[in-house]
Amino acid sequence: MTNNQNQTFDVIEVCLLAGKIMLRSGAETYRVEDTMMRIAAAFGIADSHSYVTPTGIIFSVSSKTPTQLVRIVDRSTDLQKVAKVNGVSRQISNGELSVEEAYNQLKVIELDAHAYPIWVQIAAASIASGCFLIMFQGTWSDFLPAVVAGGIGFSSLIYIHQLVEIKFFAEFLASLLIGLLSVFFVVLNIGTELDKIIIGSVMPLVPGLLITNAVRDLMAGHLVSGISKGAEAFLTAFAIGAGVAVVFSFY
Repeated sequence: MTNNQNQTFDVIEVCLLAGKIMLRSGAETYRVEDTMMRIAAAFGIADSHSYVTPTGIIFSVSSKTPTQLVRIVDRSTDLQKVAKVNGVSRQISNGELSVEEAYNQLKVIELDAHAYPIWVQIAAASIASGCFLIMFQGTWSDFLPAVVAGGIGFSSLIYIHQLVEIKFFAEFLASLLIGLLSVFFVVLNIGTELDKIIIGSVMPLVPGLLITNAVRDLMAGHLVSGISKGAEAFLTAFAIGAGVAVVFSFY
């Protein structure tokens, strides 16, 4: 294998790693494709082809080089990683990084833990639940019940997802628990408006970024990715609604 072929395969590895990190961290598919092709062009490969779906990346640089495929199994939301990969991409475009340096930096980004520890995420979800309740014209007397229900519901979402890797099942149980806690607070006269407490508490579970990315992908012409993300968002919303509906069917 010649040095040029080795260089080409190294560039492919950098492009695939960058795309993998971005896609797993919640980036739009068109942004992933654009970043991968820009990195390849910066390293002298002008005729690259990238096809990205929410569950996989297909990348090719020429007819003489085997097409590479990366399977994406798990996806989350970590926009800090997306921003860091974009930063590395800009450095590559400016000629500030070699192939090896770029790969090493991307590896460090990939191995980084979440931007915030779990307890901070739970605290943020709790406070957001109370604030959403006020935004939806709830009373301040229901602020604390919404904070507690939202925090426990978000905690259960994380814990159940670690036990059972079925995303929609975890969201169904989390919304069910939120509904039961809300009813419990109302029965004990700790809360007053059941609907407002539930609405505020389930808001941290709503797939807002997924819906936004689905619309942006559709507008960018990525119909497969946009429709699949929209379907995932619909199923997530259905799971949340079903959990709440189960509580209302018995209360």
